[in-house]
Amino acid sequence: MHVLDWTVLAAYFVAMVFVGVWARRRVRTPADFFTAGGRMPAWLAGISHHMSGYSAAVFVAYAAIAYTNGFALYVWWAVTIAIACTVCAFVFAPRWSRLRDRLHIVSPLEYLAVRFNVPTQQVMAWSGAVLKVFDVGAKWTASAVLLNVFAGVPLVWGILLTGGVTLIYATVGGLWADALTDFGQFLIQLVAGVVMFVIVLATLGGVSGLWTIWQKLPPEHSNLFNGQYSAWFFLAYCLISTVSYSGGTWNLAQRFIASPTGSAARRASLFSAALYLVWPLVLFFPMWAAPIILPHLADPTQSYALLATKLLPAGLIGLVLAGMFSHTMAMTSSDANAISAVVVRDIIPALTRRRDLKESRLELTAGRVATVLFIGLSMVIALTADSFGGVIGLLILWFGALVGPIAVPMLLGMLRPFRRCGPAAAILSWAAGLVTFALTKYVLASWIKTLGDASQAVTVAAPIVVSLLVFLGVGLVKPWHDTKADALLASLDTDTPPTEKETVTA
Repeated sequence: MHVLDWTVLAAYFVAMVFVGVWARRRVRTPADFFTAGGRMPAWLAGISHHMSGYSAAVFVAYAAIAYTNGFALYVWWAVTIAIACTVCAFVFAPRWSRLRDRLHIVSPLEYLAVRFNVPTQQVMAWSGAVLKVFDVGAKWTASAVLLNVFAGVPLVWGILLTGGVTLIYATVGGLWADALTDFGQFLIQLVAGVVMFVIVLATLGGVSGLWTIWQKLPPEHSNLFNGQYSAWFFLAYCLISTVSYSGGTWNLAQRFIASPTGSAARRASLFSAALYLVWPLVLFFPMWAAPIILPHLADPTQSYALLATKLLPAGLIGLVLAGMFSHTMAMTSSDANAISAVVVRDIIPALTRRRDLKESRLELTAGRVATVLFIGLSMVIALTADSFGGVIGLLILWFGALVGPIAVPMLLGMLRPFRRCGPAAAILSWAAGLVTFALTKYVLASWIKTLGDASQAVTVAAPIVVSLLVFLGVGLVKPWHDTKADALLASLDTDTPPTEKETVTA
């Protein structure tokens, strides 16, 4: 990298810290820190939801998939998320905002104590927090890989740099800092992505490269489905993306909880869906063209970074690298905020039996400490990512397969048709999902490989499908009744809270 690239990258990191410090003035209460006080406008929540949904792993793990499998990446990843966000807009997003209004929650799991019971809430809180450490660890590793390719910076220092800067602004400014930096990072990655798109297009001979590249690539690269990324895998990820982007991934639920009304949360989710449908076409094009410009790469995970260093002039390399970092820092800072909310509002009160911690200055301090600890632990995981199958293993198999068992009770628990599914259904579905993951990953792995292109879909989808079936089955066999929970679910159908008479009737 040229000194100009380092200058651009340094300016980016300084700007992120500055925004975090500036946002600190808007954080006066725990609600401000965790949910922006329920005042986040729909356009900002939508951009923040979009930016928090993917990271620099896109430019590492997914760049490798684009290099080897072509257009199928857009279909199974971007299209499934766009579908998921659309479903979320009409089913789940408004209910998250209304839960904040009804119960004054700041954590996505806080309502589970009312909907099910405290033990169910604790099972979900502990297992989800542990899972998220691995997910965020993959993001730090991906960022470090990029910095290593661009500038030869050792992985350890790359992890410490990106993690350290994120730790500062996420700890100081809370969700306001996350959302505002998300917006700034959105603008940066927009410029960087368009620059990369235009330069690659010019290298291929102009606008005609949009369609002529497919004639120069292997025929299967233009297929909607390719290899293990089959139609079955697409359907599996439609299901996983729906539970993840509807709030099963806690940091994404925070964007809806922070929206002032259910209608605003719905608009935010639809805006995010539109961004996922359009922007990846620009973002992925250089990745699809990489085999033409950089044929026979030994390590396809480095394709996007090598493409940038080969084609971009000084200064623009730093800009593109900042755009890559923007995704990781957007996602990981919001993850840290969501996890700290769960720790402070769900885990600590249950362990200490102190409810007076809520809405106090001590809670705000505890939230910042939890943020520091979470980011620090995830950075340790990043340094040992190879033990878990590398970046792709952490992202697709570990997180993709395990997010479902935690998310199923949390999301379906908000819907009235599932009101008879109680604590037993929630915990058994969670346990069944985890057992299924262990079986498919370690016991039945050899047999699953014999399924060919469907093997990846089975490994990823089996845990969530089993969780769904068990949750519904237990609810049918052993229906659960709770007047308070029923009244809560009835109140989530509209933005206007029900009257006392309607609540009693419900």
